[in-house]
This record gives sequence, C-alpha cells and structure tokens, in this order.
Amino acid sequence: MAFLMEETGECGEQELNHSDGQAEKFYRDLKQRGICVRVGMEATGYSRWFERLLAELGFEVWIGDPAEIKTKRVKKQKTDREHARLMRKLLLENRFPRIWVPDPENRDLRQLLWHRHRLVQMRTRIMNQLQALAMNEGYRWKKKLFSEQGRAQLEKLSLAPWASRRRQELLELLDRMNPTIEELTAAVEREGRKRPEVQRLMTHPGVGPLTALAFVLIIGTWERFPCDKQIGNYVGMIPSEDSSAGKQRLGHISKQGNSLLRFLLVEAAQAAARINPEWRRRYIHLAMRRHKSIAKVAMGRRLAVRLYWMWRNRCEYSQSLEFGSYAGQLGTVHGVK
Repeated sequence: MAFLMEETGECGEQELNHSDGQAEKFYRDLKQRGICVRVGMEATGYSRWFERLLAELGFEVWIGDPAEIKTKRVKKQKTDREHARLMRKLLLENRFPRIWVPDPENRDLRQLLWHRHRLVQMRTRIMNQLQALAMNEGYRWKKKLFSEQGRAQLEKLSLAPWASRRRQELLELLDRMNPTIEELTAAVEREGRKRPEVQRLMTHPGVGPLTALAFVLIIGTWERFPCDKQIGNYVGMIPSEDSSAGKQRLGHISKQGNSLLRFLLVEAAQAAARINPEWRRRYIHLAMRRHKSIAKVAMGRRLAVRLYWMWRNRCEYSQSLEFGSYAGQLGTVHGVK
C-alpha cells in the first residue's frame, strides 16, 4: 500500500499481510488514533472481508475500475509497489475512476441467484448423464425420460454392475437437488414480489421473476445510465471493435459484464420469441440474415434495452413498445401521461 498523511505531507509505502491479521491491526490502530481515512482500491475478488472491515471502522472506501486504472499506467511494467503509487496519485489528482458498488443486501441477494443458477447447471449435467445411459441402451426418450413412466422404464433397464450403480447414484442426486432448487426458486419469487419494478418487468413476454430480479439487482438503478446504449455495453452484449483508417472491424461480443445477467437475458429473449409473434418474426429474420447464435445475442440485447425503458418510464409491457424508439414514450411530463 502507498499512503499520504495530508496533515503532515508524509508519504510512505508499507506491505501488509492479510493472513496473520497485520492489515486489520493497521487500520484499527488508525481508528484508535482518530485519523480520517480514505482508501482507494481496485475492484477485485475475495475482498469482501476488507470492505466490511473498513465499513465497520467508518472509513471511506472507493472502488476503482481496473480497466480505467490500467489505461493510466504509462509503463508496461506492473508491480504491487508501482500499482499502489499509481492509485495514490489518482486519488490525489481527483482522477480516480470510482465505480458504483451495490449495498450488502444487494450482494447477498445476488448470491441467491448465483446459487440457484449453479445448482440448475449441476442438475442439467446429471440429467445429461442419465440421457447418455439410456441412449447407450438404445432408448431416445428425451424429456419423457424424466416423467414418472420414463423414470420407471429407466430403472427397469438391465445394466452392468458399475453402470447400475452410476444410474442409482445419479437418480439419488437428482432427487436431492430438485427440492433444493424449488426452494430457491420460491425464495426468488418472494423477493420479486417485494419490488414493484420487478413486477413491472415481469409483464414482458418471456421475462420471469428470476430474470427480472437479476436485472434490477445487477443494474442497480436506471439513473446510472443516461441512455439505453449504455445498457448493452454494461452487460457486455455489444461487439468488440478494432476500427482504423476508415475500416470498421467488429468482433465477438465484449462479455465485459455480468455473465449471469447476460445468460438470463438470452434465455428470456428465446422464450419471448417462442410465445410472441413479433419477437419470433424478428428472431427468424436475424437468424436468416446472420446466424442463430448472433440472433440470440441480438434479441437478448434488445430485451435489455426494452426492460431499461420499462423501468425508467415506469410502464408495463405494451404492444406500442415493439421494436421502436422508446425515448419520451409513456413518460409523465407536467402531470400528463
């Protein structure tokens, strides 16, 4: 760490070890001495304990954008010492790229969404393995495999000893995971009912409580985004670009956002395309022009923009919002809607 005492002008650097409590002791000593502290740190993982410690001590914490901080570095050599000096310099010059940080309740609810998402992924892998067992015996039941009749037929299959044990243990894991996922799904629905904006977003075709709650929690507040184009950029669903000399070179999407929200938006957009004729027509048109994968991402990005305007204008889904410019629509100006 690199520090500056504004009262005395003293500058210094110090290495703090987290594992033996040296870092915690250092900041608690500052609190006992009555020193007002502002800490600037780069956004990183595994730092919740440090943020909680500083919040408990009443210190001001600024979290910086790593990509922005990287652009401020002149030399291509990076060490912990030089990095700490750079962040101290940015703080002193009021150029520190501070980012929005969700509150503890928001972060904890995100853990609920991630936990359910990971369990669903694990359940999918288990179901795929059971499908493989059935297909090896010459049966292609697909979704019918997990009905009561399909499961009974799967259990009656004559398998070799180790294959039989694998089938039994996979079924036991599936039986244990289903009630847990249902419990987490019910918790998501309860949290969604507490928030009017989530209920409003759920009126859109294809959007359920999981997608709506994730959108509200991860976006935080629509006031952070002056225009809808920034939503696509924030969730990482815009193409990367390397254009020069009048030539535009677009690559794959940037993926510089929350991967869970990006996944849910694409899934919800596909659901909307199945149940809404206008979304289906738009999706098929894009898929014929480009590719199915590109069309799915494009529809997911369009859904993100739609949800942003529904949240911003405090309006429910309406056919008048289909594939047009939403700026200024359904807003309240001087008390007139």
